[in-house]
Amino acid sequence: MRRKIIAGNWKMNCAPTQAAELIIGLKDRVAGAACDVVFCVPAVDLLLAAELLKDTNVRVGAQNMHFEDSGAYTGEISAAMIKETGAEYVIIGHSERRQYFAETDETVNKKALKAIERGLTPIICVGESKDQREQGITFDLVRMQTRIALLGIGAEDAAKVVIAYEPIWAIGTGKVATPEQGQDVCKAIRGVVGEIYGEKTADAIRVQYGGSVNAANAAGIFAMPDIDGALVGGASTKPEFAEIVSAAEK
Repeated sequence: MRRKIIAGNWKMNCAPTQAAELIIGLKDRVAGAACDVVFCVPAVDLLLAAELLKDTNVRVGAQNMHFEDSGAYTGEISAAMIKETGAEYVIIGHSERRQYFAETDETVNKKALKAIERGLTPIICVGESKDQREQGITFDLVRMQTRIALLGIGAEDAAKVVIAYEPIWAIGTGKVATPEQGQDVCKAIRGVVGEIYGEKTADAIRVQYGGSVNAANAAGIFAMPDIDGALVGGASTKPEFAEIVSAAEK
């Protein structure tokens, strides 16, 4: 059985003072969870989060990174910098990064390779827009995104990667793919992994759903056999996040 993983993407929210309040308010509520719990915080909160969550079951993740180790990349942070803060995860290729900051499938792959090289677990995001779903190309697109993201990654490392299926039309909109829609795409993602690496790796890799996940819909989503948790956006900075974590344990 794959252990579920619930990751909160705080996005550009919570300065350090707010972050401390949120972490202190949430960490005891998710203590002892029967799933992996990750807070993916803004870069300015990484050191603070790692310190406050030391010796707890909650891991820390970053929301982005550059694929080079160092250099003239003003405003960027490297995998090595993230690792030194105590963080263990990093979100790569979120649709907002693709939309607003011109990230491509190729840069997502470069970042995934570098994250693995530096000992971070990448949470790789894939997903289609509303127009792409209506055009009937959801599966072709997501399969391609998955294949490119995993280029050059060996089977052993691929088994540890987390893939987050996030239908873009459901992110922050209040619209949610039905559990069956999410299951169909997550199953297709697992199928692609199987084609590349074989059944053992496909069975091991964790595939999340993301897109307006909340306490009311989480249990139905998590009941699907190929959905191994969630990448939670808006609800991740609210007490409701603890209820989503609880839903993953049922």
